[in-house]
Order: sequence, then C-alpha cells, then structure tokens
Amino acid sequence: MRIPPWFLGSVLLLAGCATGSHSMPHAPHDTLQGQVDALMRDYDGHVPGASVLILRDGKPLLRRSYGMAELESGAASSPTTNYRLASVSKQFTAASILLLAEDGRLRLEDPVRRWLPTLPDAADKVTIRHLLTHTAGLIDYEDVMDPASTVQVHDADVLRLLESQDRAYFAPGSDYRYSNSGYALLSLIVERASGQHYAQFLHDRIFQPLGMDHTVAYESGISEVAHRAYGYTFDQGRWLRTDQSTTSAVLGDGGIYSSIDDLARWDAALYDQRLLRSRSLQEAFTPATHTDDPTVEYGYGWRITGETLWHSGETIGFRNVIVRYPQRHLTVVVLTNRNDPEPYGLAKQIAGLALGI
Repeated sequence: MRIPPWFLGSVLLLAGCATGSHSMPHAPHDTLQGQVDALMRDYDGHVPGASVLILRDGKPLLRRSYGMAELESGAASSPTTNYRLASVSKQFTAASILLLAEDGRLRLEDPVRRWLPTLPDAADKVTIRHLLTHTAGLIDYEDVMDPASTVQVHDADVLRLLESQDRAYFAPGSDYRYSNSGYALLSLIVERASGQHYAQFLHDRIFQPLGMDHTVAYESGISEVAHRAYGYTFDQGRWLRTDQSTTSAVLGDGGIYSSIDDLARWDAALYDQRLLRSRSLQEAFTPATHTDDPTVEYGYGWRITGETLWHSGETIGFRNVIVRYPQRHLTVVVLTNRNDPEPYGLAKQIAGLALGI
C-alpha cells in the first residue's frame, strides 16, 4: 500500500483517537475532538456507528470512529471500516466517464443510444452529459421493478427494465430529476467504452492508482469487503440488520464501499492532476443545472451549494455524506451504518467547528 508521508505522520499524531471514542476517555469539550464527540454521542456504544474525518490542507484534523460496524459480532467501527457509500458512489462513476473522455474513448455529447442502442426511442436525444447531470428525464428503474420480487437487480437489469419504457418524464435537458437510472446506465457505458467490467475499471483506473486499497464496487460472490460495516434500521425499540435491498447490487448509482482513510486519498486527488486533468475537474465542479432545491446546483456527480461541493448517500441501513470546501482546503466526511438520521446537517456543524479553529 502506498501511503503518503503526511498521512503516516498524521496517524501518529492522532493515534489516541484512531480506533474510536470508546477506546479512550472523552477529550475536554473545549477541544475539537470533544466538541465532535458531543455531536456524535448517539453513535457511541453498542449501536450502529459512524466514522468521521476532518481534513484541512490535506491533513486530518480529526479521524475518529464511534459505535459498532457489526452488532452481532461486536466489531467496533474504526477509520478503516468500509461503509456502503450509496449515492456518494456517483462521483466515482462520473470520474470514470471523464477518464474515458480524456482517453478519447467517448464524448460527453455522445447520444446514449450510441453506446446502449437497445434503449427505446424516448431516449433518442439523451446524451452522456444529460445522464451525468440528472437532466435526461429517464424513468426511475425503482418504479418499474417487480414489487413482489426478492431478487437483486444489477446495472444490466436496469437497462432491461428501461428498454420497455418508451416514455420520459420530460425532454432531455429541459428539467432536472435525480436519476439512479442514469448512473446505472453510465456504468454500462464505462464497460462498453473501456472493454472492462465496471468494478475492474474502478479498481484499475481509480482505486489502485490512488492507494484506495480496500475500496471496492462490491459484487456478492465475486468480491469481498474488508472491515465491512453492516447496515441497520431502528424499529420498534431495537436495531434490525437491514444491510441489503433489491437495489443494493446496482453499482453505478451506489454500490461502492469505502472508508474515511481511503476517502482521504480520494479527496487529495481532487486538488491536483494525479487522476483527472484540471479541465475535467473544473467541469465536474461547475454547476450544470439547477435542482429541485433552490440552494443546490449539480455538476457531474457533485452537488454544489455556495462554496461547497458535496454529496449524500442514502440506502437501506446507511447514511453518508462528504462536504468539501475547496477554497479553504477543508473536507468533512461522515459515514454511518444506520438508516437515520441524514448526516448532512451534522457534517455542516462539524465543518463549522473546524473552520472556527
């Protein structure tokens, strides 16, 4: 594993909080760690937990975990715990498309039917850029799945479901509607343009080059998740394991597992050209469309609010968020293996504490 020198130094500096809040007494509340501990108290103990990362100038101000990665075995959460990222995965799908555009394998203005010709006529004017920005108007695959089926669908199944839907919510480019369908199709385009299985492309072109050695687009029976967190839902006074649903095997819209340690490496790559050229990064981070929230615009796999670039991820048993303040070189990541609450507001509070230092 290739680990940057700053990362090792910071790990030593923060050794006392590397394994979780239950491993040491809480710090005084006038310190950043104490303040974050207070905000995260509901995640501490024998409950589904969380991992929190604050990066400033590429170095961790705080790298801390709480609670349990798996209640049944008593496995504690740690900074190496890998959570299902859900829609935080979309930034990796978008980056894959941009890498292939840089390779000259595709263009963002390509009609989607050039790559996926079995899509119906209603998709005729949809481009790759429309898929990236949720402006394609495609039907949500979750709404046309068989509600009685207990079999997990995969990205290729999303295409098959959409093949029967010769209709759209609106003309491409005329409106915004958040679309998991679009990002599932993007993963298939990555496969066809690259000649590689999508999970392998992610490994070879993003995860391995960045040293994200334990990040994986998880496929049951094919890959494994190291230090895996399992998802839970609080129901009738107790935590129930709710780790997978019928849509959890779709990779392009949400199937990546990662940790705060690996996401630190991802964040670092978004400041320079070690992965993508500066022009590609600028495109990804530039508002391409308004959304249904007047405070939020959307780029390529990133929401944009004021000075922040961010994305949340919600799926059965997991709630996650990454919030970046690129002009201030500050990033906050909160990963949790429980169904509630959404951690975006929490991450903003944590960022406020860090910005006040």
